[in-house]
Amino acid sequence: MKLYDDTLIVVTGGAGFIGSCVIKELNDQGLDNILVVDDLGTSETWKNLVGKRFVDIIRKDKLLEFLDGREDEIEAFIHLGACSNTLELDADYLLENNYRYSVRLCEYAVHHGIRFVYASSAATYGDGSRGFSDSPDLLQTLEPLNMYGYSKHLFDLWLLNQGLLSEVVGLKYFNVFGPNEYHKGRMSSAIVRMVPEYQKTGAIRLFKSEFPEQFPDGEQKRDFIYVKDAARMTIAFLKSNCTGIYNVGSGQAISWNRMASAVCSSLGCPTNITYIDMPNDLLGKYQYFTQADMTKAKKVLGEKADCASFENSVHDYVTNYLLEKKLW
Repeated sequence: MKLYDDTLIVVTGGAGFIGSCVIKELNDQGLDNILVVDDLGTSETWKNLVGKRFVDIIRKDKLLEFLDGREDEIEAFIHLGACSNTLELDADYLLENNYRYSVRLCEYAVHHGIRFVYASSAATYGDGSRGFSDSPDLLQTLEPLNMYGYSKHLFDLWLLNQGLLSEVVGLKYFNVFGPNEYHKGRMSSAIVRMVPEYQKTGAIRLFKSEFPEQFPDGEQKRDFIYVKDAARMTIAFLKSNCTGIYNVGSGQAISWNRMASAVCSSLGCPTNITYIDMPNDLLGKYQYFTQADMTKAKKVLGEKADCASFENSVHDYVTNYLLEKKLW
């Protein structure tokens, strides 16, 4: 017996940061035929699902069993579930969770002709010395800086070697920030830390640069994209007929100093920044510059690949979510 009247959009990692925001955007677009896949356990990620509309929640290890015989009931996969801890040292765990699980799910989707959109990562680009082009011709040349990035890169390479990039959509998310990331701890965006830090001490701390001649303190730059923009783009890719790997970013390189200033402005306070030494576990694994090449994505999505201004996005996040302690 079916519990729903329509084919399902399966969202893995649905209670997580980007996943819950994708579900919110799907709901806002009138879609609630959603199966959430996530391991809630004793965490509080369930709070990210409050107010969202979906048909059921199942655990990750139960999904493939659930899917057996339901091929005609599945419309699409948005595969966002993964260990996103860039400092995770258990390579075997990352290979099983981020790589092999993705392979099994993709094989099911491709075999049955089901739309498959998955999360890759800008971490696959490593130190950026080879650029940030999402051309498949450059995949073999990339050298991630950490095991997380490598686990994502391995799945991209598997698709390339299997000749499947023409049948799926991979999204290389850059530095996503915004509501629903509170559970991520150290892996949440720096803004989550900046607001209470400034409220408590009257200053925001940023990492000193290892390469001050190239990147002065606080002038390390990342491509920051607001999660509302990332969620909207994700669904635009889902609804399109495109295949291949695409960057999901703002196309801008924003300095940490600019981010800190935007946070202070959103708090209605003067900018005050101090610089501290970088932790040892980040040395040699830190991306000093990222900037998504959005050329290919914009050819497919057009204006749907445009992002709100960085300062406006920070202001929305700080004033409407962080200060109010609200979710989206």
